[in-house]
Amino acid sequence: MAEPAEIMRGSRVTMHFSLALFDGKEAISTFDEEPATLTIGEGAMVPTLEMAIYGLKAGEEHTFELTPEQAYGPRDEKLVQQIPLSEFPEEIEPQRGQIIAFTAEDGEEIPGTVVQVEKEQVKVDFNHPLAGNFVIFRVQILSVNNDSGMDL
Repeated sequence: MAEPAEIMRGSRVTMHFSLALFDGKEAISTFDEEPATLTIGEGAMVPTLEMAIYGLKAGEEHTFELTPEQAYGPRDEKLVQQIPLSEFPEEIEPQRGQIIAFTAEDGEEIPGTVVQVEKEQVKVDFNHPLAGNFVIFRVQILSVNNDSGMDL
């Protein structure tokens, strides 16, 4: 009987996962939804999260406690910007806590969280919502396929 496949670069992995703060507040979880399927090394997850699951096999469950540097990095105050209210489309009325997709100069969409709304200005935080936080990363590996065709 063949040994179960281990997760490595190029593996096609189906798994349940959750990301939570140390106080237990979940930021995202697939445990009550459809599992996530991704190819390791294609950038669907933060590289350090991918590295944490290398070597795991189908049926394994693990919980990892990650520092801000291992998870989404430290907060960068340069990513908190004042944007004139006049630059928002008429149909968008920014409100504190709202996440809005902005288009960068290269055409890529970047999510920003509205921090404060004043008469003429809106303060928007472009840090990842989990940046600067210790994170609990929990995974349950459902399947591992190493015949994805990706160059290993």
